[in-house]
Amino acid sequence: MTGPRLALAAALLCSCTSPVADASSWWSLAMNPIQRPEMYIIGAQPVCSQLPGLSPGQRKLCQLYQEHMVFIGEGARSAIKECQYQFRQRRWNCSTVDNTSVFGRVMKIGSRETAFTYAVSAAGVVNAISRACREGELSSCGCSRTARPKDLPRDWLWGGCGDNVEYGYRFAKEFVDAKEREKNYVRGSEEQARMLMNLQNNEAGRRAVYKLADVACKCHGVSGSCSLKTCWLQLADFRKVGDLLKEKYDSAAAMRISRKGKLELVNNRFNMPTQEDLVYVDPSPDYCLRNETTGSLGTQGRLCNKTSEGMDGCELMCCGRGYDQFKSVQVERCHCKFHWCCYVKCKKCTEIVDQYVCK
Repeated sequence: MTGPRLALAAALLCSCTSPVADASSWWSLAMNPIQRPEMYIIGAQPVCSQLPGLSPGQRKLCQLYQEHMVFIGEGARSAIKECQYQFRQRRWNCSTVDNTSVFGRVMKIGSRETAFTYAVSAAGVVNAISRACREGELSSCGCSRTARPKDLPRDWLWGGCGDNVEYGYRFAKEFVDAKEREKNYVRGSEEQARMLMNLQNNEAGRRAVYKLADVACKCHGVSGSCSLKTCWLQLADFRKVGDLLKEKYDSAAAMRISRKGKLELVNNRFNMPTQEDLVYVDPSPDYCLRNETTGSLGTQGRLCNKTSEGMDGCELMCCGRGYDQFKSVQVERCHCKFHWCCYVKCKKCTEIVDQYVCK
């Protein structure tokens, strides 16, 4: 974002200084369908006032950039989907519990899992907005204007319509961080620690998308000779972003708040985290048993792998409670044959398999 609209947005955000309740989140845009921009006006009132989960600052940004909201919702959906993929074999599997808080009370705890969720969500917004710019869906941005890479061969053309990751990064920073920046907590308090944690993890998520964006090229020439190439900036597949952030989750740094209102390492033997690293301020629950206070759903009824010694294994997944065995019927396509011309015909094969669920 550049120009007077950015200045106005910043002014609007700075006017919000009161603490905001965390009962709901902008993540709820993923769970509630959002109309396309041309449907945004209901009578004389913009629909921004009707969207759940937005903080005051985010609601004002919505009023300025209404057409962006569809893509923020798409970014949140892709983030939730990626979170559930990355943690599918863990005790905490990134389950959504309702349409407002999305992940429930478990996000109240400043744990490693919360750190990952904030990071991947911020990354999802960068990803979605950057692509929307390239596809001409937003009036305030277009194709990427990234400078030509210095190591690109001279005879290769630079300037194909690339993903506008610069704009996506800037807008995501304004929107996602708004909820944290408008809070005004006592220096050195637990609330300030959590706010700084969220901002750090938001930034790590955005930087993951930026870091993995790379040059893509297309060949031109007679009969595919590739005598000429046109190149542009292209976002990485979002799965790669999820994989990188999962690595950051595994090495996340335990932090605490200092009297000066800064995050500091709990253990000084480790290096200070960079802006690309995840941080947390609270230990994680064990997620073994259902706990309404922490928001843990427990692992009772979860499928587990009897032969695995990893987190998806029945011993660890079931937290030593044991497991039940049952048989299920699986139907798959099999014995597929290609028929001239031009279709594939398959049979359906059924197989009875043993499955295991935690007690």
